[in-house]
Amino acid sequence: MKPTVRTLRAIDPSASGGGEAPITASFLREAEWLARTLRQRFKVQGAEDIVQETYLRLATQTDVQHPRALLLRVAVNIARDQLRRAIVRDRHAAQAIRFGGTLLSPADQAETLLLKQIVLSLPAADREIFILSRFRGLTYDEIALHSGLSVKTVEWRMSRSLAHCAKLLRDTD
Repeated sequence: MKPTVRTLRAIDPSASGGGEAPITASFLREAEWLARTLRQRFKVQGAEDIVQETYLRLATQTDVQHPRALLLRVAVNIARDQLRRAIVRDRHAAQAIRFGGTLLSPADQAETLLLKQIVLSLPAADREIFILSRFRGLTYDEIALHSGLSVKTVEWRMSRSLAHCAKLLRDTD
């Protein structure tokens, strides 16, 4: 994508066909070279996006001694920032997968936090029964054997826990 004066006017209405700021003129001349350099140096897919972001960051610069060098320096910094973010994102994804989880969207994270708070609000004895049943997959007989309670007590605590969770979920809607 080769930026044109028309593209620049969409970004910066003050850019015109003549008498542009030095950085705008340099940008128009060097945009293709800058994108090619970024693709070669960083193997990035969105080189054109980095070039556009470079222009946006430098559009207000007026007194620039070496515009080509400045364009390259800012673009390289943006590319490095993006690569760092990608590395951190990949590290978090690998860590989540290693621990058996998946990456959650912010909405899913909020919902997960709410559910965790609801479970933690259960009385300790009920919470243990609830976790053994819902998260560890034990049957009521196995829970009764594990905790030294009768099956009837386990059933009673589970129904109380489920009622508590349902009430708190209704209250949050």
